[in-house]
Amino acid sequence: MKFAKFLPLMFFTLTTFAQTTIRQDAGIKQMVDDVSAKNVEAIIRKLVSFKTRHTMSDTTSKTEGIGAARDWIKGEMEKYAAASNGRMKVEFDAFTQPAGGRYAKPTVLKNVLAILKGTDPTDTRVYMVSGHYDSRVTDVMNIKGDAPGAVDDASGTAVSMEICRIMAQRAFPATIIFMAVPGEEQGLNGSAHVAKRAKDEHWNIDAMLNNDIVGNTFGQDNGIKDNTKVRVFSEGIASVNAVVRGDTSRRVATAIGGLIGNGGENDGPSRQLARYTKEIAERYVENLDVKLIYRRDRFLRGGDQTSFQLQGFTAVRLTEMNEDFTHQHQDLRTEKGVIYGDLPQYADYNYVQKVARMNLSVLANLASAPASPDNVGVTTSGLTNTTTLKWQPPITGKKPAGYYILMRETISPYWEKKIFVTGTETTLNYSKDNYFFAVQSVDAEGHESLPMYPKPVR
Repeated sequence: MKFAKFLPLMFFTLTTFAQTTIRQDAGIKQMVDDVSAKNVEAIIRKLVSFKTRHTMSDTTSKTEGIGAARDWIKGEMEKYAAASNGRMKVEFDAFTQPAGGRYAKPTVLKNVLAILKGTDPTDTRVYMVSGHYDSRVTDVMNIKGDAPGAVDDASGTAVSMEICRIMAQRAFPATIIFMAVPGEEQGLNGSAHVAKRAKDEHWNIDAMLNNDIVGNTFGQDNGIKDNTKVRVFSEGIASVNAVVRGDTSRRVATAIGGLIGNGGENDGPSRQLARYTKEIAERYVENLDVKLIYRRDRFLRGGDQTSFQLQGFTAVRLTEMNEDFTHQHQDLRTEKGVIYGDLPQYADYNYVQKVARMNLSVLANLASAPASPDNVGVTTSGLTNTTTLKWQPPITGKKPAGYYILMRETISPYWEKKIFVTGTETTLNYSKDNYFFAVQSVDAEGHESLPMYPKPVR
């Protein structure tokens, strides 16, 4: 099977050696195919049945409110965990959000985490996928009104749960955490708590995928209906991360200046994850066009990926291409013949299935691949029309079978060439003035790590 069949763009070229070819993994493809639109629909309709999942809604009822919803999510994930041979554990990550802002009183929030432990004890990497299970209506403080939240964000929660069901039955060298969080509508509170916990406990999070509003295929005011496109939002330079990590302003300036001076303002870690997501997802999911959006989130809006970016982790947001705002953050009503409200009949379950398949393909490849190479650098010791790259093997997990040198023109958004090498240094007959480069690890089965953009070295 030729690689070109699975490439994001037709003009992509490939240089390869016989030892390694880029191809689909049959096991991952089977998992992708196992994602069920019927299961996705059942999850979304069940979440809608709790009437409201407002973060401050009832926690005592067994059938209504956010308490019943989170208990059900945890119970379902525990069923999935039964197929993991003890490798998956499911837990509440609970905390009390103080009164203030969008909280009328101190409120107990509970993140749901299903943790599929990696099989390689030398591999510390963690991958995360998330959706938020809280919902709201027009007034963000209305805890009583029916807030079905079918697309925002039962759809993202269904993605996390459905791929958890499938991947719990498999083993991966690295750890994967399937998450559902509350408090998003009140201020990203659930994700902020688990991201802070991850930083404090030194979780080695290599990538985080946030799925928020991934169930609609109709653009309410532009009339476009399209079930083939998904947006991936990513920030370019993670400038705030350096501040949060405790760096001084001088070190922040140096770090940012190094990226800009090296042309890397479009090559921060989250931007690399976005490119990786496009390449891998389009390799495995048919009739999918992943659109890279060069923003942290939609214009003047935010999502749970931001909580992880602010703690220094690599994260992106996945969102439907065209939003329907008559079915988002709306009281249930009919006005002038228009039905308002985030109701399940306006969700496209085959589309959510496609987004879930996209997430699964990316997570499975990352968790199966070697870790990224360490200390990737481009030599600057002399003026030359060639480019010498050098790096060190990954510091965690298995040894790669080799490495891909990625290459693109400076005006291209996508990597255009892959060159396989087995050593940890190579010189290319292309000028570093004219092209961008990165290095990624690859194993014998063709699973690729996230690319690492080189820093200047002597």
